[in-house]
Amino acid sequence: MKILVVDDEKLLIKGIKFNLENEGYQVEGAYDGQEAVELAKNGNFDLIILDVMMPKLGGLEACMRIREFSTVPIIMLTARGDDMDKIMGFEYGADDYVTKPFNILELKARIRALLRRSSVTNQLMGGATLAIGHITLDSEKRIVKKDGIPVDLTAREFDVIELLARNPDRVYSRENLLNIIWGYEYQGDTRTVDVHVRRLREKLERDPAQPERIMTKWGVGYYFKG
Repeated sequence: MKILVVDDEKLLIKGIKFNLENEGYQVEGAYDGQEAVELAKNGNFDLIILDVMMPKLGGLEACMRIREFSTVPIIMLTARGDDMDKIMGFEYGADDYVTKPFNILELKARIRALLRRSSVTNQLMGGATLAIGHITLDSEKRIVKKDGIPVDLTAREFDVIELLARNPDRVYSRENLLNIIWGYEYQGDTRTVDVHVRRLREKLERDPAQPERIMTKWGVGYYFKG
C-alpha cells in the first residue's frame, strides 16, 4: 500500500513515515498543498494524509482539487478539534479526520479502517453491476453512474451508497452505518453519516430536496428505495 503524507512539519512527516513503514506501507512525503495535488495526479497512492494548515495551498483546497480527478481515501489532519473544521473537511471530500496532537496508534487504526473493505459489506455485496432507477453501480470498478454519466465519489461515499443500494428498503441507523463502513474503532459522531448522505443526494439524486432513492426513515436512519 502506498501512502502520501502531506504536512509542512518535516519532523511530523518523518515520524509518521517511520511508523507506517514499520507496518509495511510505502510512504512518500510532501510539504504543501500544491505539491500534494501534483503528486496525487501521478503517484497512484492508496491513501493520502493531508494537513489542513499549509503554505501555498491549504489542505481543504488541496483536498477539493484532488477530488476533481481522484477518489483516493483522504484523512485530514487538523490542529483544532472544532466540529465545523471537521464538517468542512467532509464537505471538501475528506473521508476521515484526526485531530493534532494524535496518538500514532489511532492514526494507524484510521488508516486500516479506511483501506479495509469491511467483511460485513463484502458479505452483503451481490454481483458486480447493479442498476436501480437512474443509478448504476459497478462494484469491481467502483464506479457509480447517474443517468449513464459517471459521478465522482469519495471512497467512503462509494462504500455508503454500495451498502444501501445492495440492500434496498433495509433501514440502517447512523450507528449501524458507522460500525459497518467506518469500523468499530471509529471515534467520530453520527453527524459524519449525515454529511455523507447529504453529499450523496447532491451528487446522485435528480432533486436532492426531494430524493427518489436515498431516503430517510425519520427517527431511525437511512435506506435506499428499491
